[in-house]
Amino acid sequence: MAASQTPRATLASTLNEACQCIWVDRARLRRRLQADLGQDAGVLDTREGLVSGHVVFVSPQQAARMDGAIQLISRALESQVFQDKAAASAPLIARTMPPATGGVLGFDFHLGSDVPQLIEINTNPGGLLIALELARAATASCDCFEAPLPGLASAGVPLDSLAARVAESFRDEWVRARGNDAVLRTIAIVDDDPRSQYLYPEFLLYRNVLASSGTRVLIVDPADLTVNDHALLCDGERIDLVYNRLTDFYLAEDRHAALREAYVRDLAVVMPHPAAHARWADKRLLAWLRDESMLEAAGLEDAERLAVLEAIPPTEVVDERNAGDLWARRKGLFFKPVDGFAGKAAYRGDKLTRTAFGHVLSHRYVAQAIAPTSSRRVSDVDSEEIELRVDVRNFAAQGETWLRAARLYRGQTTNFRTPGGGFAPVLTLSD
Repeated sequence: MAASQTPRATLASTLNEACQCIWVDRARLRRRLQADLGQDAGVLDTREGLVSGHVVFVSPQQAARMDGAIQLISRALESQVFQDKAAASAPLIARTMPPATGGVLGFDFHLGSDVPQLIEINTNPGGLLIALELARAATASCDCFEAPLPGLASAGVPLDSLAARVAESFRDEWVRARGNDAVLRTIAIVDDDPRSQYLYPEFLLYRNVLASSGTRVLIVDPADLTVNDHALLCDGERIDLVYNRLTDFYLAEDRHAALREAYVRDLAVVMPHPAAHARWADKRLLAWLRDESMLEAAGLEDAERLAVLEAIPPTEVVDERNAGDLWARRKGLFFKPVDGFAGKAAYRGDKLTRTAFGHVLSHRYVAQAIAPTSSRRVSDVDSEEIELRVDVRNFAAQGETWLRAARLYRGQTTNFRTPGGGFAPVLTLSD
C-alpha cells in the first residue's frame, strides 16, 4: 500500500511552518561544550552548517510509526532468512558475523507522506552525540513548554542517561567479543584524516564520553595503524577496540590494509564492521524487505508485514535487463549506489542524464521511489523566512530508538552547506 502523498495537516506540521519561539540556545551549547571539551570546544564554530539553531517538530503518530517500523525491520533483518540473503550477496570479508553486533544504527525517514518513509539504514550514523548536545541546549521564549523541553528524548532513554548508554553499548560490544573478564584499555576512533572530517567535533565528544570510565581513547588516521603477530597497534600502543567511522565499509582500500588485517585476524574488536554493513546497510535490503514471502519467513504476521511495506518506498535492484523500463519511469525514482552514503553518486531521476544512467547500469544501484520530504520554515540571519527540507534520523539499537535528530537542508540530498541548515533537535509532541 503506498503512503499518501498529501499528508494531513497536524500540530507538528503547523509548528514546523510557523514556530520561531523554540530554538537551540547557542550560548548554552557553547557552555556545555566548554565543560565537556575544554580547549577543543571551539571546533564546532569551524564547521558552519553542521548544526542548525532550529527545532523540528514531530507528531506522536509519526514517532510511533517510525518506532514501530524500526522494531519490525530489526526483527526481520535479524532473522535467519535475511541474514542468509545478506551473507550470500556480500563480499567474502562480510559473510561471517562476529560476536559484536556493530553498535548503534541510524534509520533515516522522510515525513512528507502520511506514513513516514524509511529511505536508508546506516551502520555508522553521524550525529548522535551532536544531537544530544543540541537537545540539551534547546530552549523556548514562550510559556508553551516547560524547561527542560519534553519530547526531546525517546521514551526509553532520557537525555541525562544517553551518554552513559552510549558508553555502555561499547562495553557491551567488547564483552560480546571478548567476555566479561577481558579488560578494555584502549579505544581508537578511526577515520581518514580525522581532523579534516566535518564531524570531527563528534569524535571529540565520543572521546570524552568513552574516556569517562578510565579507558584511553585515541582519534587516529588508519595510516597510523600497524599490526604484529598479536595486536593492532598505533605508534606501538595496543588498540583493543576500534570505533570505525570509515565509509570504506568493506575495508577494501589499500590505506585501510592494517585495519582490514586486524579485523580478519580478530586482533581487535571493530565496530561497526563489514558484516554489520552487509546485514543492515546494503541498500538492496530495502528491496528485499518489500518481499512478503521473505517477511513471512522472518516470522512477521500479516499486519506486521503490511506495516513494513507501508514504511519503505518501493525499491528495486537495478538490472540492465530492465533499463528501458527504468529510464521510462526515471522521473519518479531516486538511484542510489548499493554501498553509498550521504547522497554521494546518487541521482534523482528527473535530473538524470543518459551518461549518468549509463554509470548507474554499469555499477551496483537500487532505484527507489522518491519519498517526499517534509519542511521546516525558519528565519535566517537576515530575518528572512526560508523553507528547508527535513529528514529525520532515528538512532536505535536492538530495535529501540534512543534519540531522533533532524537534518535541515536545501538541494537534492542532505548536506552541511545550507545556511540555517544542519543537525537539529527533534521535539516529539505529546498526545
